[in-house]
Amino acid sequence: MSEQPKLAFKDVQDRAREELVSCKVCRVCNGEACRGVMPGVGGKGSGDNFVRNCQKMQEVRLHLDTLFPPGEIDTSLDFLGKRLDLPVFAAPLAAVDRQFGPKYKTPEFARILLEGAQAANTVTFLYDQFVDPEDEGALDRVGHEFEKLWIPTIKPRALSVIMERAKRLQEAGALAICSDLDGVGLSLVQGTSPPIMPLSVEDLSKLVEALDIPLIIKGVMTVAGAKKCVDAGVSAIVVSNHGGRVLEQALASVEVLEDIAKAVSGKLTVLIDGGIRSGYDVFKVCALGAHAVLIGRPYGIAVYGGGLEGVNLYHSKLKSELREAMLMTGAYRLADIQRHMVHVPNSFK
Repeated sequence: MSEQPKLAFKDVQDRAREELVSCKVCRVCNGEACRGVMPGVGGKGSGDNFVRNCQKMQEVRLHLDTLFPPGEIDTSLDFLGKRLDLPVFAAPLAAVDRQFGPKYKTPEFARILLEGAQAANTVTFLYDQFVDPEDEGALDRVGHEFEKLWIPTIKPRALSVIMERAKRLQEAGALAICSDLDGVGLSLVQGTSPPIMPLSVEDLSKLVEALDIPLIIKGVMTVAGAKKCVDAGVSAIVVSNHGGRVLEQALASVEVLEDIAKAVSGKLTVLIDGGIRSGYDVFKVCALGAHAVLIGRPYGIAVYGGGLEGVNLYHSKLKSELREAMLMTGAYRLADIQRHMVHVPNSFK
């Protein structure tokens, strides 16, 4: 019997195109074809910010240099006490049946991401209510099976609401707790109960004090905001504009990354999302000060087009591209990736 041909990531994309409702699975995922498609995968309003994230990421270029001694390329990193093989995490994706298509509900989608993270020896961010709410033991079972592989992300609500949910998720085995403060501007959660609201530095400090695991704040786009997170004792931040889904006319996340990373260097871990599509993009943001990245929409394509195999292929693709970028610029380890290895246009300043 002849062997079945191996699935390629292009095959995953082709299959996803048949399953996804709002996403066209464009050759380049840049927000142009899905401007303003919400619910769906588009950016808010005109879609300007989603498009800008991708455009500005592609304006950063790599400096090719192979005049260095040969060595082994290592893409591993230490992250919040765990040794991981790849500095790439799935961003928290909620209500996937509304955003991507009816093929998956959140619990099944989340499990595929967890299995993919386990296979790649990395971690995944998840919507905090990622298990079947009618199954009382689901959270503990998943937490036991995938302990410390997942980071639940709680929308910014009243501190008491976040505190209660965070402690339950901590008990179930989360590696850290994340709150996406930029979710305040997400139209899909407006009018929900309990209501979405901003949080103060004092609120974050109380949350840090109450938890025994790290707190990550997502949605930081200014140096001032990053310094507030340092003051609150936060362990990590995600430089993010929520994939262009919360505010029009904002800067791209990559435009503000370097200044933020410099301002908080050595004080907390810096992550970034928005417009990252390849291992080459991962290299770029590492050169600008990020320790690791979150990626959103392409993980939806990977799951809908290939399930676990699709996620594994996407991880392999990203790792291969990152290794090539490191090889061709003289970086053996992630720590070797330096600012001089990339070209940043003057327009970023």
